[in-house]
Amino acid sequence: MAEPRHGGELPFVRAETGVRALPNVLDGVLFDLDGTLVDSAADLHAALAVYCAEVRAAVPPYAAVRAVVSRGSRAILRCAFAEDDAALAPRVARYLAIYRDMLATRTRPFAGIAKLLGAMEGAGLRWGIVTNKPGFLADELVRRLGWGTRAAAVVSGDTLPVKKPDPAPVLLACERAGVRPAHGVFVGDDARDVEASHAAGMFAIAVEWGYLNDEDPHAWGADAVVATPPALARLLGLGVAA
Repeated sequence: MAEPRHGGELPFVRAETGVRALPNVLDGVLFDLDGTLVDSAADLHAALAVYCAEVRAAVPPYAAVRAVVSRGSRAILRCAFAEDDAALAPRVARYLAIYRDMLATRTRPFAGIAKLLGAMEGAGLRWGIVTNKPGFLADELVRRLGWGTRAAAVVSGDTLPVKKPDPAPVLLACERAGVRPAHGVFVGDDARDVEASHAAGMFAIAVEWGYLNDEDPHAWGADAVVATPPALARLLGLGVAA
């Protein structure tokens, strides 16, 4: 098993689909939350069902909601209500309040994520989270998952006045986690993650297991695309069983 350490040498690994290679000195890895680390679609759909019942609207299919989870609450609400952002705005607070009461009922890390995070910690790599989810939801979910004291940084959608694809939240997470951007990796399931990663000067990895909404992650310009958490572990030089 390779043994990367904070500030230590890693094998020179060529990106799977891109033209850049991983930094040969890797400080740590930042992750998107929903669709990358955790599968939260069931709870988000259940909360929407409760809200729709309150306002006597039809509940959209689970598949439609799952496809847009990475795009946030308005995209989810738009599955049920054909309205613009201005009309959806009053619905957001109530929907998120309902969701907060069930946000960890069915939400679980994707298969292989627990082993990946454990292997990273065992190798001395710091990891953190940069999400567009509001802080009152992201912080509570991270706590309930048992990651509150493990993540080196958690930057939410309202930590700063801007959110991804702006690079500022990524750079803040790097600062808090002690990760030099040029020696860090960002992993996500949305084109905004790749854009924010590159703008921050990080190596960008897109995942194929997230909420892709029929998009092709190979088209986002990521430096690498991985199909599973064990594949990500191998790219990072970690020995993790499938």
